[in-house]
Amino acid sequence: MNGSTVQPSQDTIQFLQTIEPEDLSLATFVDSLVTTSDTGKELGEFTVSIQYAKYKGEDAYLVHANSHGAIDNVPCGTSITAYVSPKLETLEQQHHEYVKLADHPLDRKTFIVIQDDKMVINKVVTQGEEVSRGAETFDLSTMKGFISEGSNLLLQRILVRKGLPTTLSFLSFDSETNLCTTTYKSLEERTETVGKEEVEVVGIERTIHSTADLPTTWQSYFLKDGHLCNRVQVGSPVTMKLLRMPRIMEKEEPSEKAVFEKKSLDINEDMQLFSMFLDRKDQLKNDHTMYMRHHPELQAILADFLQFLLLRKPEDIFPFAVDYFSSFSSQLPSHSPYAKSSEIPPKPQKVDTNLPPPPYP
Repeated sequence: MNGSTVQPSQDTIQFLQTIEPEDLSLATFVDSLVTTSDTGKELGEFTVSIQYAKYKGEDAYLVHANSHGAIDNVPCGTSITAYVSPKLETLEQQHHEYVKLADHPLDRKTFIVIQDDKMVINKVVTQGEEVSRGAETFDLSTMKGFISEGSNLLLQRILVRKGLPTTLSFLSFDSETNLCTTTYKSLEERTETVGKEEVEVVGIERTIHSTADLPTTWQSYFLKDGHLCNRVQVGSPVTMKLLRMPRIMEKEEPSEKAVFEKKSLDINEDMQLFSMFLDRKDQLKNDHTMYMRHHPELQAILADFLQFLLLRKPEDIFPFAVDYFSSFSSQLPSHSPYAKSSEIPPKPQKVDTNLPPPPYP
């Protein structure tokens, strides 16, 4: 059990108490940016989606972030799937990072979940063929003002709309899940070019003050409605940029329909496409695992159905499945879910032997 000796600022606690439902509803949209090198070469994509959801029957926000690409022809990326409460508490989060080096690939997965009054963190790190696992537990009473990577994405959208008059200090994890402070401060407004338009943007600088390593800083610029426009990690040659204005801000002007030439895609030769495939596969796997975990009754129902199916061994599985699962429907009349497997075959009808034989051609 870990105890927190790091504390958020009082301004931070007061700010969290000022968050209103409207602030959250205005932050539910999708951002889509491209990742470019310092020479302007496109390296990959970065997307962030936030939407209203339910978590164990309670109001929550589902945050999904996805970054993938290839740097120096090495596929790499990160994905975050998190459930965040209306007070920006992290209820559950899955964070996956990978670098597909030919000789020494790195894969790191971090899982955060709230269990009773504890925050449980499980880590799985794969380097080459070596796999290491670790687990930590934090008392929730010491985690007030904690901002995870998932809740950070929601927080920044809220800060843009509400304004950031002073520096705020939260709790967070560094890359090794050491508990530390993270600060947010406003940057001077500036002008950015998005597509063919010049727009005013507001900036937020976020710094994670690791207790075991050097601080890590990101500078992000947003449109005034909260859409991310530009994001860069200080010291990195990679920048994430918005190429065109979001639809809700575009002027309604008629435009000619774009025509794109068809081109063949080979997932084995296109590293960026292969990276997208891996990331999408991991995203679906995480989503499905999370759904199964939240609905344990699903496994019980499927297990019962499969067991009964193997016992009865019907010739036609589809009508059997319809009869079985129709018992769970509130719109159909109640009847035995095993009708197809228990039907008594009809008795053969008596044939009149006095009838004349059928005519033949």
